[in-house]
Amino acid sequence: MSSVKPNRGAIAAGHALTAEAGAEMLRQGGNAFDAAIAAAFAACVVESSLTSLAGGGFLLAHTAAGENRLFDFFCQTPRSKDLGRFRDGSLCESPDFFPIHANFGDTVQEFHIGQGSMAVPGAIAGLLQVHHKLGRLPLEQVVAPAQHWATQGTEVEPFRAYSFQILAPILTATAAARAIYAPEGKLLGLGDRFYLHDFAAFLGDLVRHGADWFYQGDLARAIAQDCQAQGGYLSLEDLQTYRVIEREPLAVTYGSDTILTNPPPSSGGTLIAFALHLLAQVSPASTLHCSPRHVAVLREVMGLTNLARQQGYDDYLYRSDIAAEFLSPTHLAPYLDQLRASLSQGGSKWGSTTHISVVDGEGNAASLTTSNGEGSSYIVPGTGIMMNNMLGEEDLCPQGFHQWPTNQRMSSMMAPTIVLEAGKPRLVLGSGGSNRIRTAILQVISNVLDFGMDIEAAVNAPRLHWERGALHLEPGFDQAHIEAQGITCDDECTWWQARNMFFGGVHTVAVGADGRLSGVGDGRRGGACVVVDG
Repeated sequence: MSSVKPNRGAIAAGHALTAEAGAEMLRQGGNAFDAAIAAAFAACVVESSLTSLAGGGFLLAHTAAGENRLFDFFCQTPRSKDLGRFRDGSLCESPDFFPIHANFGDTVQEFHIGQGSMAVPGAIAGLLQVHHKLGRLPLEQVVAPAQHWATQGTEVEPFRAYSFQILAPILTATAAARAIYAPEGKLLGLGDRFYLHDFAAFLGDLVRHGADWFYQGDLARAIAQDCQAQGGYLSLEDLQTYRVIEREPLAVTYGSDTILTNPPPSSGGTLIAFALHLLAQVSPASTLHCSPRHVAVLREVMGLTNLARQQGYDDYLYRSDIAAEFLSPTHLAPYLDQLRASLSQGGSKWGSTTHISVVDGEGNAASLTTSNGEGSSYIVPGTGIMMNNMLGEEDLCPQGFHQWPTNQRMSSMMAPTIVLEAGKPRLVLGSGGSNRIRTAILQVISNVLDFGMDIEAAVNAPRLHWERGALHLEPGFDQAHIEAQGITCDDECTWWQARNMFFGGVHTVAVGADGRLSGVGDGRRGGACVVVDG
C-alpha cells in the first residue's frame, strides 16, 4: 500500500486523459504545478492538433504562500529574415510559406503553413522551468502519463476526429506528418487508434538531458539545417538563445475580487481588463441574463474594446507602461461615454489552442494556456513533434506576413486567468479560440461574479462574440425578441444552430466559500474535469 498522501485538488482540461494525467499527479502527492505540467505533456498526445511542445504558451501561477507569477514561454520571432540555400546550393529567394484552407462547414478559413511560418518555440523551456521552480515530483513521474498514451495509443473520439478533418490539409502536407496522422494513407478518423511512439522516446531523452538537449544540441541543428535548406527563417542561434520570461501578472479589481491575467506584451489579458472596466460601469447584474439588454451590453463592450485596440494599442504595445496608460481613467473615459450613450438609445477563427486549470488543497493554482497555431506540418526529425506556424497567423502579424520585427516575443490573445477573493483562488480559467479567447473568458467571469452562477452554469451558458461588424450568437438567445429590439440591425449576424468550438473552450475550476472544489471542462472543445479527494 502506497504511503504517499494524495493532494486534494481539481483539474479541468480539454480532454479526459489530459485531465486524468494531472489528477494522477495530485493522487501521487504532487501539487497544482506538477498536475498542470503533466497535463500539458499529455495534451501533446491526446490534443496534438491543438498544442505541441514546439509551440508556446503561458502559465499563471498563484502559490500557497501568496506569490503570483506569469511564466511567458510564448514564441519568439527569428533574429533575421535572411533565408539560406536549398540543398542544391541555390539561394532561397522566398520562404516555404503557403496557404491552406480549412473547411468548418459554415465557413472556410485560410491558414499559412510551411517552414517559413515557424517561430522559435518556447513550450519545452517553459514547462521545464515551471517544473524546476514550482514542481515537486520527479520529471520522470510527470511525463509518465504522456509516455503511456503515446505508446499504448488512444482511440480517436468525436472532437479529435472533427479537429483532424478540419486541419487535414496541414496534417497531410508533409510525409512526416502523414506518417503520424494518415499512417495507412487515409487520415485517421473516429474510432481509429492514434500513436506517437517517437514522442514517447523523446520524453525519455528530455528527462535524462533537460531542455538544453532540444535547444542546444543535435535537434536544434537539425531544425536549423532544414530551415536553411528548405525556406525557413529559424537559425541555430534562435534556438540557442531562447529564454523564458517571468513577469508580474496584470491585476484588475472587479467588485471585491482581484483578477490576475496575462500582462503585456500579450494583448489578451489587457483587453479583458479593458472590457471589465467598461462592464463594471453598466451594472450587468441588473439585467436579465441573455436578455436583449444583456446582448446589447456585451456587444457594445466587445465593439469598444476592439475599437480601443485599433486606436493605438499595438503602437505602444512594448512600452513598459502600456497597461497603466491603456487602463487609465483618462483613456477609458471616452469609451465609457460612448458605451452609455449607445445603451441609452435602446439597442443599437478556429484557434488551435488548449487550456488547463488546476487548484490543489494547499492553495496553489495554475492556469496554463498553450498553442501550436494550427501547426506548420513540419515534424521535428525523430520526435513526432509538429512545429508551430505562428509567423503564419494573421492576428499575430498585424503588419502583414513577413513584416514582423526580428527577435521579439510575439504578442498573443492567450490569457490564463485567476480570480482571487480575499487573496485566495476563487476561479482558475482560460480558453482557446484565437480572438474569441478574451470574449469567452469575459463572459464566464461575468456569469459568476455578476450573475451568481455556479461554474457549470457559467461555462455552459450561451455565448456571443462581436468582431469587425459581425455578431455571432449561440443557441439560447431569443432571436425574435433581440431582433425586435433592433440590437443586431447594424451587424452581419450569425445565429449558430449548436454550441461550437468557435466560441472557445473555457476549462475552469472553482473554489467555493466552504472550500469545496468543483470544475467543468468546456464541452465546446471536448473538455473534462477531475476532482481528487485528499
